[in-house]
Amino acid sequence: MTTRREGPAGPRRARPQGKRERFRRGPPRGEGDDRVVLYGWHPVMQALANEGRSLHRLLATENALARLTEAVGSLRVVPELVRPSAINALLGPDAVHQGLYLEADALPAPDLDALPDDALLLALDQITDPHNVGAIVRTAAAFGVAGIVTTARHSPNATGVMAKSASGGLEHVPLVIVRNLAEALIELGERGFTRIGLDSEAETSLDAVGPKRPAVIVLGAEGKGLRQRTRETCDVLARIDFTGEIRSLNVSNAAAIALYALRPRA
Repeated sequence: MTTRREGPAGPRRARPQGKRERFRRGPPRGEGDDRVVLYGWHPVMQALANEGRSLHRLLATENALARLTEAVGSLRVVPELVRPSAINALLGPDAVHQGLYLEADALPAPDLDALPDDALLLALDQITDPHNVGAIVRTAAAFGVAGIVTTARHSPNATGVMAKSASGGLEHVPLVIVRNLAEALIELGERGFTRIGLDSEAETSLDAVGPKRPAVIVLGAEGKGLRQRTRETCDVLARIDFTGEIRSLNVSNAAAIALYALRPRA
């Protein structure tokens, strides 16, 4: 799978000599290294409504600010009224910011053992595309997923394009950052979680798996799929059955189908 890379989009500070390469590329960030950038209607509105999110700087156009105050009411940060071009200068001309730009602290990541014992989780095995991960977060929020387990390496930061694609879902689904995904899945298995790996070549149909709680659905990167050790930690590998000519889906679409198929039946 081809990974999209986003250039820096936050205001820049002077960098010490010898560290330029370290900061040359990466997702948009605010003035502090621990800050993230959120832009667009849903990400910014949901962040403003989340009391657990610390806010630092809000830029808004006149129309966007009027719409925002009507929807949210009193704002937790004093807005700076700007023209769209000021936000374009920070994010680039292709960012669909809808007149809103917010610098905030990253949300705290809970520990694996802090997740509920009856939870439904997702686990991402080296899915690096921020659009895909953001779409997965948005879907997870829609289905009440308790957390998304991912690694610090080989995953996008929860800022910029990823946050925009999540469409506010980051405020509702915590990212659980682990050092080793296979070891995290082993720990979840010891707690009684059914580990369901999606694999297009699996013998078992997803429909045959049925609702499970607690459970973790494990998703692999497009093209590569699940890594061997990740596969070995799964209790069952399941495929999505297709009736048309195309037999594969974008990983975020596969996540949505899996969450729907494994939802509790009324």
